[in-house]
Amino acid sequence: MLELLLKNPFEMELRESKSLPSPIGDEVKIKLIYGGICGTDLSVYKGGLSYATYPVRPGHELLGTIIEAGEEAQYQLGTRVVVLPNTFCGTCVKCQAGKTNICVNKKSLGINIDGGFSEEFVISSKYVLPVPDDLPDEKAVLIEPFAVVVHALKKVEIQKGTSVAVIGCGNEGKLAVLLANYLGADVTAIDIQPMKLEKVKELGSNIRTALPKEVRGETFDVVIEAAGTKSSIEDGIKLVTSGGAMVMIGITQESSLPVAHVVRSEITLYGSIIYQFPDDYVQTIEYLRNEAFHVEPVVSKILPVSAYKQAYENAFSGDYGKIILDFRGESKV
Repeated sequence: MLELLLKNPFEMELRESKSLPSPIGDEVKIKLIYGGICGTDLSVYKGGLSYATYPVRPGHELLGTIIEAGEEAQYQLGTRVVVLPNTFCGTCVKCQAGKTNICVNKKSLGINIDGGFSEEFVISSKYVLPVPDDLPDEKAVLIEPFAVVVHALKKVEIQKGTSVAVIGCGNEGKLAVLLANYLGADVTAIDIQPMKLEKVKELGSNIRTALPKEVRGETFDVVIEAAGTKSSIEDGIKLVTSGGAMVMIGITQESSLPVAHVVRSEITLYGSIIYQFPDDYVQTIEYLRNEAFHVEPVVSKILPVSAYKQAYENAFSGDYGKIILDFRGESKV
């Protein structure tokens, strides 16, 4: 069985590992179809997350098929599923309040427990959700990253005519642009890299793109911050109209907050982390099933796992959208 292993930052290998034992209890064994590479994977690769542990098998955007199930698992063999990569205990005060996304005992696949970049892996069935037959693999693999955006945009009211600025046009930013546009907003996508803005234009002819200097002096009802830098947060607050809101998806360690401006303008700031499972996943699936929701341009490349070095290089370059690893058909290193 092939798996990727990150032994230490910058030390990744594709190796042959031992066959897995059969699942027990509520566990299921999953044969991986696709695994998406995201910014968190890149941060773990570089050693940029203080809570990451090594060695670790990367991968948390996972789509696969159940090939074996424990006696308590409720899914049939052959069921195609997407994975929830963040554990929750169900007993802490946050879980009891229904906020499993901020469980105090949360562990994350590919960060501080082994992820799923392996031909097969075993996981509790409470962390999987069946994928409808009419949703193709190339869309289904986007359920996890798109659920982050679905959860975030639920915090604000977006409807026809709402002016929305999305700062940062990486994969999460592009997904935010897509959803806001789908909901009827007048969307402006902002990035410092003209190449990324050109890729955003593929998402819809009605989407405005702009460099930061081109929106100075403008304000928007809702600002979605998806760049995760100190300057993008500080600049983003200046773009929020009086009575408006900013939702922060991107993560940076700290930033300066213009308190007087926020208070006097009654600006609402929302932090948003991952999603509520299964509700946000279910809503995400419904969006993706809609033929009017064209998410295909978000994916730039699908590469076999044997080309993992190229895949990570492409992802690091910033010149591409989502890079997907294909785990089907590989038999040897």
